[in-house]
Amino acid sequence: MCGKFTQMMAWSTLVELSDLIGSVESGPTETATPMRVASIIRLDKNGRRIVSRQRWGFVPQGARDPSIGTQFIHARAETIDQRPTYRDAFMHRRGLLVVRTFNEGKEITPTKTEQYVVSPRDGKPIAIAVIWERWGEHHAGSLESFAMVTTAANALIGTITDRMPAVIAPEHWSKWLGEEPASIDELKAILQPFEGDWDMEPATRARPPTPKSPHQQSLF
Repeated sequence: MCGKFTQMMAWSTLVELSDLIGSVESGPTETATPMRVASIIRLDKNGRRIVSRQRWGFVPQGARDPSIGTQFIHARAETIDQRPTYRDAFMHRRGLLVVRTFNEGKEITPTKTEQYVVSPRDGKPIAIAVIWERWGEHHAGSLESFAMVTTAANALIGTITDRMPAVIAPEHWSKWLGEEPASIDELKAILQPFEGDWDMEPATRARPPTPKSPHQQSLF
């Protein structure tokens, strides 16, 4: 199960109303693990795409303590519309996590895993489905947090584990974000194993992909 990913910090400055991301520049890389903060794309109250800094570890609205987020790192696509913890966020608060790489672990023993880094061969970023929630009162300081949606593994990742992040193809971004109307069945149909043109290497050997220059590269 994915427990680590990297993002390009410069991406957050490139969000446009008509585009998820217009172009990609090289810049500092941010590594995120559970309970750390990362950037997601979501809609604001006016239906515009914005970048939101949120903690990885979903905190339900009724939680007494935000540390409960350690229990809600991932949300399974198969049951996301059924579990009370995730159901409302799935219906109303969906977002995209744009990553440069993500990690998957191969279980060696019950207490040991070998980490693999998954990265696109062309260096382009990957958009992963998330759901998010706001916990706490605004005047007292609120916390926005997210859970990564997961699906069954594709052919590549299935060689080491049975789950992977739910990668959203660009033609489905508007529907997933809520810019286009969609039924529960239509949303869940988007959450399928994604067969990307990716490399997967042990973390001890992997190097992050090198993005092309801004003049050469768009998101997809």
